[in-house]
Amino acid sequence: MSLDKTQNETPHYIKVNENDNVATIVNSGGLKEGTTFSCGLQLKEYVPEGHKVALTDFDHDEAIIRYGEVIGYAAAPIKKGSWVKEAFVNLPTPPELDDLPIATRIPEEQPPLEGYTFDGYRNANGSAGIKNILGIATSVQCVVGVLDYAVAKIKKDLLPKYPNVHDVVALNHHYGCGVAINAPESEIPIRTLQSMSAHPNFGGEVMVVGLGCEKLLPERLIPGDDKQLNILSLQDQQGFTKMIDAIMGMADERLQKLNRRERVTCPVSDLVVGLQCGGSDAFSGVTANPAVGYASDLLVRAGATVLFSEVTEVRDAVHLLTPRAVNKEVGRALIDEMKWYDEYLQRGMADRSANPSPGNKKGGLVNVVEKSLGSIAKSGSSPISGVLSPGEKATKKGLIFAATPASDFVCGTLQLASGMHLQVFTTGRGTPYGLAMAPVIKVSTRNTLKTQWDDLIDVNAGRIATGEATIEEVGWEIFHFILDVASGHKQTWAEHWGIQNDLSLFNPAPIT
Repeated sequence: MSLDKTQNETPHYIKVNENDNVATIVNSGGLKEGTTFSCGLQLKEYVPEGHKVALTDFDHDEAIIRYGEVIGYAAAPIKKGSWVKEAFVNLPTPPELDDLPIATRIPEEQPPLEGYTFDGYRNANGSAGIKNILGIATSVQCVVGVLDYAVAKIKKDLLPKYPNVHDVVALNHHYGCGVAINAPESEIPIRTLQSMSAHPNFGGEVMVVGLGCEKLLPERLIPGDDKQLNILSLQDQQGFTKMIDAIMGMADERLQKLNRRERVTCPVSDLVVGLQCGGSDAFSGVTANPAVGYASDLLVRAGATVLFSEVTEVRDAVHLLTPRAVNKEVGRALIDEMKWYDEYLQRGMADRSANPSPGNKKGGLVNVVEKSLGSIAKSGSSPISGVLSPGEKATKKGLIFAATPASDFVCGTLQLASGMHLQVFTTGRGTPYGLAMAPVIKVSTRNTLKTQWDDLIDVNAGRIATGEATIEEVGWEIFHFILDVASGHKQTWAEHWGIQNDLSLFNPAPIT
């Protein structure tokens, strides 16, 4: 990555790869027509911050290159120094999935990173949590109103008696009845709910509130024996007051057990960290995502499990990932997830051009190809050791592709189901997104976003664009922040303000 600047006040741009023929304007507020860079390039028109300037003259259909990859073809001739707008870039065809190289460039294993731990809660099954939360699962949306009332009362009347318990979280969702419960793709939402019920931050204290006539039987959400001891059916209760009393009684028993838990020293290998981006911009693949990728490599070296996701934001860069698969089986699994999602979009008569969002485009991203190339920077440089279908639990260590849609809320829900303890979330446009079950560390791509949202952004990677910090320095900052949050030594801004988005199940099966 080259940075054209002499000091922060002067006009400057970022050219990511030496083969790129476009560059990204760094200056806040953009640069006006006639602006001249130290290299001699002169702007022919105003170019906004984060948007691309042509470094050469383009003929019609000539390849436009960023990240050393073709992000599109010129829809018309473009003059050197011009703003390369979305309308000037034709979308290229995606990589052919059946012709991809698999396990051809497996990265060398890096030396182990030793001596790093976090303070967590050891569970009976050997896993560890970073929070001590009472989780109350639901088998059907019908019970949500009653359960929300009960949870508010639990937090007011019971939780203050148990200072070692951080929170009470209801796993509300819009599923469980009125659905094709035995359709092949119904396994995705059901698997997701099963996995979330066993989340390590819940300490194994399973509790399910059901209605009594739903299609998704509550016992399907509970592993092991003695299922009925952990299920409360509202249709078995004598009116609303008794429902609330019964929920509170069951919750009180579990809060007593959870309150006895204490933090112990745990190896980093117990951690499952999710990576995601939302409200992305053209700086995402230059600052925040590469820094998160560096932190990801550190976590992998320390033995952790790291999840990266978002199929539609990987699809156009998958040819750069399959060579990193540890073996043919993992490479084929990655391709199979891409194929499944291609078919899923086709059934809905949609395609990848529906991504990026209007906000992404305002931030300088012209199409999903450019977005994908920046998105995969979060994966760092480690070998890809496994692939998860939506809602599957992670069982391997290392870098894992957990297949999810790109929607922030659906991706977050599915990563929670995969066992994610906390999430690192990069953003350029800004989003107050948060999760109740796991802390969300927000990383900004630009200095201006950190200035604007100082009490929402946890780590500012925008310093990379202005030369104030390196990718490696911010990567280490993120790594240490992860361990501090996991240990309870630091709180994310989302936790501080209590920002929590609803869970959002991925259900490709029919609704009846």
